[in-house]
Amino acid sequence: MNRKKKIYEKLKKKDKRANAKLHKSNKPRYVSKAERAEQADNTTTQDNLSTELAE
Repeated sequence: MNRKKKIYEKLKKKDKRANAKLHKSNKPRYVSKAERAEQADNTTTQDNLSTELAE
């Protein structure tokens, strides 16, 4: 009985892992505070450059 149970649990765990790989999370990727600040700086500099070029 014990051997059957162990085999069954091993197969069940393998199926669970395979199923988890198929269903990815819809959660957005984590962006650190430093990356957010860098992105904000990039957008402001691009905005400044585009306004200077327009003038």
